[in-house]
Amino acid sequence: MTNYWPHCAYKTLLVGQDNQLLVTDAFLRTYLLRPELNLLPESCQMERALHQRLTDNPRASISPTEIATMADSDIAVNYQVWLRYREKLLLASSLESFYMGLFKGDGVDVPPLFIGQLAQIFIRHILGDEADPLDARIGELFFRTQKISVQEGGIVMAADEEVVTRNAQAGETGNIMDLLKNQPMTMRSIDLDVLHEDNADVYWSRDEDHDFAIQLNFGQVPIHHFCRVLEKWLAHFLGVKVRITPMQQINDPKWSWHVGLDASATHILNQLYNKELVEADELEKMICLFRLDFLDEAALSRTQVGKPVYLGMAMNEQQQLTLKPQNLLYNLPLAKAS
Repeated sequence: MTNYWPHCAYKTLLVGQDNQLLVTDAFLRTYLLRPELNLLPESCQMERALHQRLTDNPRASISPTEIATMADSDIAVNYQVWLRYREKLLLASSLESFYMGLFKGDGVDVPPLFIGQLAQIFIRHILGDEADPLDARIGELFFRTQKISVQEGGIVMAADEEVVTRNAQAGETGNIMDLLKNQPMTMRSIDLDVLHEDNADVYWSRDEDHDFAIQLNFGQVPIHHFCRVLEKWLAHFLGVKVRITPMQQINDPKWSWHVGLDASATHILNQLYNKELVEADELEKMICLFRLDFLDEAALSRTQVGKPVYLGMAMNEQQQLTLKPQNLLYNLPLAKAS
C-alpha cells in the first residue's frame, strides 16, 4: 500500500457503503491550517478566538458580526468564502454530490484552488492505495496545470507549470525549460526527470514534488494510462462503463458528438464539427484526440446509440494544458433518468 499525496486530506475523509466520500470534522479542520485561514503572529484577538472555536468544532455556527469585527479585512473575506463553502459541503450527501452540484446553475462560486483539491482527492480515491505510478502521474493532469513543450520530431512533453516557473525563475543553467528541449527519455537532472515504464516506481518517493515530465504523444504509454484514468473517473461519478481509445484524427462523416477536455480543445472541436476553417497553428495546439465508446448503450440517449463520442485535449496560447474533468461528467449524451 502506498499513501501518496498525503497532504491532499484524502485520509481525513470517510468512505460510505456506496464508495462515496463523506465529510468529517478532521477534513474541515484541514482548511483552518491553510495559509488563507491559519493564524499569524499579528492575528487579532477576534480572529484567534474564532479560529479556536472552529478548531474545536469545525461545524460551529458563526455569525456575520463575528467576521466583520476582525481587524484584517482580507482575512474576514477569506472566512466568508470558506464558511459559504463549508455550508454547501455539509448540505451535500457526499463529497461527490457536492462536486457535481458545483457546476450547475449560474456559475461556480468556489475558489479554483478548492476545486483542484477536490479533483486530486477524487483521483486519489479512484486509483486507490495500489495505484500504478504512471496512473498517479497522469492523474496530476486533473488538478495541476501542465506546461507543454513540443520538441524536435513532434515530441510532446508535459511538465508541472508551477515547477517549470519556479525553476525558470531560479535562473540556473539547466533549468526545466532548457531540459525540455533535450532528449526526452534520457533526461536526468535534479530539477526534472521524465517518468516512463522503466523508472515509474521512483514516482512514489517524489509524489508531492510534481517534478516529473511525461510524454503525451499518440502511441506512447502515458496516453493509454490517461484513457484508463478517464474511464475510472466516469465509472465512479456516473456509473457508466466506457472504452476510451487514443486517435490521431477524426474521419467520421457521421460525427455527432464531442467533448473538449479543456477550453482550447472545446473551441477547436467546435470549429471542426461546424466545418469552419481552422488555421494550422490552431490545429497544432491539439495534443491528442480520443474515441469514447459506451460498453452499455442503455446508458446513452436514443439518438446516440451506436455512435462514438470524440474527445480532445489541447494546450492554449501560453502552452498550458488545464483540464476541466467536469466537462466529461456534464457533456455526455446520456439517457435521461426516468
